[in-house]
Amino acid sequence: MSTTPTQPSSRKQAVYPYLIVLSGIVFTAIPVSLVCSCAGIFFTPVSSYFHVPKAAFTGYFSIFSITMVAFLPVAGWLMHRYDLRIVLTASTVLAGLGCLGMSRSSAMWQFYLCGVVLGIGMPAVLYLSVPTLINAWFRKRVGFFIGLCMAFTGIGGVIFNQIGTMIIRSAPDGWRRGYLVFAILILVVTLPFTIFVIRSTPEQMGLHPYGADQEPDAAETATNSAGTGSKDQKSPEPAASTVGMTASQALRSPAFWALALFCGLITMNQTIYQFLPSYAASLPSMAAYTGLIASSCMAGQAIGKIILGMVNDGSIVGGLCLGIGGGILGVCLMVAFPGLPVLLLLGAFAFGLVYACTTVQTPILVTAVFGSRDYTNIYARIQMVGSLASAFAALFWGAIADQPHGYIIMFGLSILIMVVALFLGIIPLKGTRKLTDQIA
Repeated sequence: MSTTPTQPSSRKQAVYPYLIVLSGIVFTAIPVSLVCSCAGIFFTPVSSYFHVPKAAFTGYFSIFSITMVAFLPVAGWLMHRYDLRIVLTASTVLAGLGCLGMSRSSAMWQFYLCGVVLGIGMPAVLYLSVPTLINAWFRKRVGFFIGLCMAFTGIGGVIFNQIGTMIIRSAPDGWRRGYLVFAILILVVTLPFTIFVIRSTPEQMGLHPYGADQEPDAAETATNSAGTGSKDQKSPEPAASTVGMTASQALRSPAFWALALFCGLITMNQTIYQFLPSYAASLPSMAAYTGLIASSCMAGQAIGKIILGMVNDGSIVGGLCLGIGGGILGVCLMVAFPGLPVLLLLGAFAFGLVYACTTVQTPILVTAVFGSRDYTNIYARIQMVGSLASAFAALFWGAIADQPHGYIIMFGLSILIMVVALFLGIIPLKGTRKLTDQIA
């Protein structure tokens, strides 16, 4: 017997899951970072170029956010029903065209139209692509790889904010060149991965998920990852697409609404990051640290995503406690030691851990509680609540911060929100054993 025919398959089995991870990194580092993490560098130059208030231009971002909320369930349905290559390629093209259109816009309504285009294209890439692909291609180290991919939203933001700023400053209308370069990067770098690398499942290539040959059964996996079960038996790994609830079943369960509220609260809390520079500027002798406090929080969320992913692979409850505990510790340090730069920055770094929960903890919780059968549809609906919270949170926190002692009130509410979110995340996990008994 010749072993030659099996060698390419073995090599592909060993390598291809990591190409999926690389694809996830590209999604977060390029289109997500360029469209979302770098949006702020255009606010002042574009509004100044057109001699309009910043609110007139930044209105496109509100339209973008609202469109994403409306299109999220559609994106989830499309990803569940059609080949991921088609959906993610179309999404990437729309993201690139949105940036390209902004580079050629000559009136505010054109920016608003581009915001709609971006709002249709980005939900699949921003919210659904990484957790959907990692859950399909991996049975082991799922949390670590989701966290690793999501960390590049911050890493890409740090890199491309600097590059974009240099391009914008290169000419009076350098912002046009900036949007053009971003559009080219999105299309040229991302499309080869969506077209040639992405596959919806390993089975499409005759492969099996990473770790599937060592994986216990569905009920054991869920209960152990939640930190509530024990390893008492093993059985063959069921197909991921057959394990779990349908979206209609999930919508009728209290766990769905608990996780939807968790997502909304944790996303609302994340928005406090935007006010950390203003908080530092309000403190005596701390104005010089306004940039550093934002960078410290970004570093915390980038590193935190990887750490949270690793912890979640052992215990989801442990991941929840680490992320939210870090956030509470960070707030306490920033409030208790406002005059000590080291502790102020350390507090911002620790707050980055709870920031990381928005894109790491939520999808892991959804998979643990509801399984993989209808993941994209369920997660898209839960993430709608988070997107709605994001759209209005800045206005809410801004109104709080403008009050006397507003930052103390804001941080106090933040601690309350995090405590409530912790319980909302843990409670659905208690029903995981019962769920998996029904679906195994």
